[in-house]
Amino acid sequence: MSDTELESEQASHAESAVRDELLESLLTVARAHGHETNATSLVAGLPLDEAGRLTPSVFARAATRAGMTAKIVKCRLTQLNRSLLPAVLLLEPGRSCVVVDLDLESGTARVVFPELGEAETRVDLEVLTARYSGQAIYVRPRFRFDARSEQVKHRKGRNWFWSVIRENRRLYRDVVLGSVMINLFALAMPLFVLNIYDRVVPNHATETLWVLAVGIFVVLCFDLGMRLVRSSFVDLAASRADVKLSSALMSKVMGLRLEARPPSTGSFVSTLQSFESVRAFIGSATVVALVDLPFVLLFLAIVAIIGPALVIPLVVAVVVILLYALAAQSKLHDLSETSQRVSAQRNATLVESVSQLETVKSLRGESRVQDTWEKATAFLARTTAQLRMIGTSVTSVAQWTQQTASVCVIIIGVYLIIDGNLTQGGLIAAYMLTTRALAPVSQAAALLSQYHQSATALSSLDELMAQPEERPDDKAFIDRPVVQGKVRFDKLSFRYPGAEQDSLNGVSLTLKPGEKVALLGRVGCGKTTLQKLLLGLYQPTEGAVMVDGVDIRQFDPLQLRRHIGHVPQDVRLFYGSLKDNILAGAGSDGVDDDDLLRAIRISGLEELVNANPQGLDLSVGEGGQMLSGGQRQAVAIARAVVHDPSILLLDEPSSAMDHASEETLKSRLQAYSEGKTLVLVTHRTSLLSLVDRIVVMDAGRVMADGPPENILKALREGRIGRAVR
Repeated sequence: MSDTELESEQASHAESAVRDELLESLLTVARAHGHETNATSLVAGLPLDEAGRLTPSVFARAATRAGMTAKIVKCRLTQLNRSLLPAVLLLEPGRSCVVVDLDLESGTARVVFPELGEAETRVDLEVLTARYSGQAIYVRPRFRFDARSEQVKHRKGRNWFWSVIRENRRLYRDVVLGSVMINLFALAMPLFVLNIYDRVVPNHATETLWVLAVGIFVVLCFDLGMRLVRSSFVDLAASRADVKLSSALMSKVMGLRLEARPPSTGSFVSTLQSFESVRAFIGSATVVALVDLPFVLLFLAIVAIIGPALVIPLVVAVVVILLYALAAQSKLHDLSETSQRVSAQRNATLVESVSQLETVKSLRGESRVQDTWEKATAFLARTTAQLRMIGTSVTSVAQWTQQTASVCVIIIGVYLIIDGNLTQGGLIAAYMLTTRALAPVSQAAALLSQYHQSATALSSLDELMAQPEERPDDKAFIDRPVVQGKVRFDKLSFRYPGAEQDSLNGVSLTLKPGEKVALLGRVGCGKTTLQKLLLGLYQPTEGAVMVDGVDIRQFDPLQLRRHIGHVPQDVRLFYGSLKDNILAGAGSDGVDDDDLLRAIRISGLEELVNANPQGLDLSVGEGGQMLSGGQRQAVAIARAVVHDPSILLLDEPSSAMDHASEETLKSRLQAYSEGKTLVLVTHRTSLLSLVDRIVVMDAGRVMADGPPENILKALREGRIGRAVR
């Protein structure tokens, strides 16, 4: 490829600045290895850049979803391992390509540029090197086990927490090596004092004094540098683990199947917040204390060399500290568990009360909420006080034992000096080593209360991470970029988690592409549940939901919902602007200004947008509290149609609107929904002109199905039952 061709290729890129070249490169490599996937599945829920593009830092996570492994390397272009090709080359910022082969003899490379599709292009290595950033990504397929391998017992999969800690084992290895040096340096000061008192002072050897002083100063400088390096390594490992673990937790929360969602939001949030105690425990103080603990034996051995009798108080002190700490374990565990449960309950009360503050005030429920809060707070305070008291007692007993052991060492040492079995310098050195030997034991004992809080939190988080996800990494989804809109509910039954009876019982319905159907029925008859199942928010207990003849469990959930526009009965908005809320969700990068303006017009938001100086930047407040109920519904309608889906699910879309707004919405929806499959849940007869078929439900079953005129007549005559008003 010549420079002119490269300039032309760059110009074509400028016309499409939002192209995600890194994602397209990953798709190219995946297809080269026979892994069929789609862009939506690879980046769903991942943190992308401001332009909605994949970044090198999260490339490996996207590759995992494609059944691949990825590793970023820094090397020259000519040093790439040809046996690991194809590989992704990172070019100038935002640019990438796939190198298929390198021909060093001819000085060329076969390259696939994302904007040219799957076509290979031969490029001069000099030209490619000029654009190469120095980083490449090797992408290789993971070995896939099939059902036959399940007959052989295999080790349980890697733990989400400890696997991340193990990734930093090299840093922790350096920390251990640094600790060895630091603890060896710790011997220098006692030996320095011993030699000063036993050799320098009696002999007035000032030359030896200065030699020893220079030596100990050098050791102290090395000790300072080693401590700083060790601390920075521990903090670096902890920060790396923190980022990955926090990302894994948030990814789990976002991908959690709704059946596994905890019943209390506040308690759920409290469980997630308990990760703070885990984060604190893996910090520098804990790691340093644990790493220093084995060196207690070294210091005890040195004291025994100085004076065998002097080590007896130290051994007794270690045993006393450990026995007392172990005796407190059971109580610390129980109190930590109780404290976390009470904290979760109190947090649930707080979240529920704040989120429903208007309801609390209107019902004059402040007293009940205050009473519940104060009782939980008082119990938590008592539990925390007991936990703190036991933790403090362990620390205090350890300090008392350490000081008592020091006194005993001095007493024994005095008798040894009198008997001529110990020098004065030896006694001072042994005393200094006593403090150094028992300090790690005391620190480890003090960490026990914090350990139980962290262990309890980690246990709760383990339960969360074990819950089923919508998009498990080992499941392959089909790619359906286009949906015609045929929907079939095949003998569908469903029961909500914890419910005593089915919400749906053997429902069978078929909707043709472009058909408009209204679901009528009493409150709780299963109309909304049917829509939730079609969205893939829940899995049916029995039966299946089919779209275009394919079970929706084969769809990637994100791609499925890309084809469905949903207006929920209870509209929830996010803090931000009108535009942010209309474009909320994945895939908003495909929306242009025409799509946005069309959605605003259909929803009836034109008047609000045009009349406000901020226009689409108008803030809706937290939860949309700065908008009326009808305006919130209009926003929900706008974001349901902005992506031009094939299927529309409308659940009471005009319940908060006045008659004029409803009529305007109805006329615009009638024109927009032409050729689209529409499922309307309503109790208003005024909206039934939108549909050409009515299905009446009761107690989770289909009671009637037919043309609107026939069904409405039967309803008026009481042959079916009152379903609309």
